[in-house]
Formats: sequence, C-alpha cells, structure tokens
Amino acid sequence: MNAAVTDNRDESRLEIRADGELAELVYRTRAGRLVLVHTEVPDALGGRGLGGQLVLAAIDKAAQSGMTVVPLCPFARSWLERHPAEAAKVSIDWGTPAGT
Repeated sequence: MNAAVTDNRDESRLEIRADGELAELVYRTRAGRLVLVHTEVPDALGGRGLGGQLVLAAIDKAAQSGMTVVPLCPFARSWLERHPAEAAKVSIDWGTPAGT
C-alpha cells in the first residue's frame, strides 16, 4: 500500500490516515537533528508497509532540511539498519542502542 504521508508539524509527527485509523511517526527537531521518537501503526493497518513509508518520509524530511537523523525509535532504527541504501541518503547519528 502506498499511502500519502502528511507532516503534522503542530503535533511533530508524520501521519498516514487510512480506513479511519492513524499511523504515525513522532519526531522532534533539535539543533539540526530530526529525532525519531516513536512509530505506531494500528493493528488494523499492520502488514501494509506503512511504518516503512513513515520512516522514508522522515528521511526525505531530513534530507530536504539538511538534518541528521537520530533513530531513537526501535522500529525506525531497525528499518534503517535493514535498508542501508535508504539510510545512506542522510547523515545518521546511530548513538548507542537502547538496552546496551
């Protein structure tokens, strides 16, 4: 499924609305960084690749603004690790993974 992603800047989140549900990637911007905080896709929308579309939209947002991506969200981090060609489009601050 290829759905339209909107940037809800007032709520600091990228959104996809489908079937009356909301999939979102919450972000924060700090000193030239796009911090990916949390990705949530309702069960009803699962398996459609919407989480990946949200991360791709975050990459595009960061690239357009010259920001470094900071993937604090475990889903976004894992997605970026599994898609190195997409991740290479922006500077990424991998930091230290949670739980280490």
